[in-house]
Amino acid sequence: MAWYNTVGPEHDVVISSRIRLARNLADYPFASRLDKTAARELIDKTAAVLLKGETNYKTVDFMSLTPAEARLYVENHSVSPEFIESTLPHTLVADESEGVAIMLCEEDHIRLQVLRPGFALREAYEKACGLDDKLSEGLELAWDENLGYLTHCPTNLGTGMRASVMMFLPALTIHKQIGALSAMVNKLGLTIRGLYGEGTEADGFMYQISNQVTLGITEENSLKKLSDVISQIITRERQLRASMMSDAPDRITDTVMRSVGALRYAHLMSSEEFLRHFAYVRLGIALGLVKDISYEQLGSLLVEVMPATLTLRAGHELDSNSRDLARAKYVRENI
Repeated sequence: MAWYNTVGPEHDVVISSRIRLARNLADYPFASRLDKTAARELIDKTAAVLLKGETNYKTVDFMSLTPAEARLYVENHSVSPEFIESTLPHTLVADESEGVAIMLCEEDHIRLQVLRPGFALREAYEKACGLDDKLSEGLELAWDENLGYLTHCPTNLGTGMRASVMMFLPALTIHKQIGALSAMVNKLGLTIRGLYGEGTEADGFMYQISNQVTLGITEENSLKKLSDVISQIITRERQLRASMMSDAPDRITDTVMRSVGALRYAHLMSSEEFLRHFAYVRLGIALGLVKDISYEQLGSLLVEVMPATLTLRAGHELDSNSRDLARAKYVRENI
């Protein structure tokens, strides 16, 4: 169940939902103080617990990957950019069919992530809780009666949970309302980030909205607050889309169809250009203007034409021009 090529609830506005839990083992120092021997021991111990009774899980030792192979996992949102830069042993335990990706030895010993397509926070949360229970039963996790789960970064103390939703907000962006939205959600203890998380741009009108507060609040309250805000944003985005079609139907139709043409016929295409056209074609599908391209087709391209994925498909390093040629060709063949 890949988040990018499967539709879920409210998929015209919500691309995916994610629950991430930060956990550490009580009998080891934080990852920044681990040596390679201890890191490997920690990975083996934790992986053994996670894999017990599982048949679909795979482990990926990132010390054995090439840079392009590692970057592939960032492009499909299985791991963080920081994870692939680690000089310590670091391993991914994953089950793509369940949207489960567990980083061992990132900033924390365990970064447990569950991704679901569409607006499915509750479903992702329940799966994450089951995995968290498994860890708690098999390992001694770092926990304090007053502070909750102990984490490397103080901003994750308490529940150690980050719930986030990746939203597709072209109308709010075009109407220049993202700044006001960001200010509003910040007051509620939430934050807006770009496509690949903290410090990244909102390419393709895609934004991650997540909770900031983890201390002094329950997981249930965090989920409810985020869910309520997401529901309001969905309503507002749809209202603005309807207004755009009412006020200037020819203009928005022209923009959408130009992007359809670019995806179908371009000879060269950069990542930035692809994301721009991706966004307008996705909007066109939502508005009923594009009927012969599906969300699933378009979503697959979101990962398949990124730089590392193109390089691995080619089987050798590609320069910028070669990547743009390969990207345009792949898009043409799949649109």
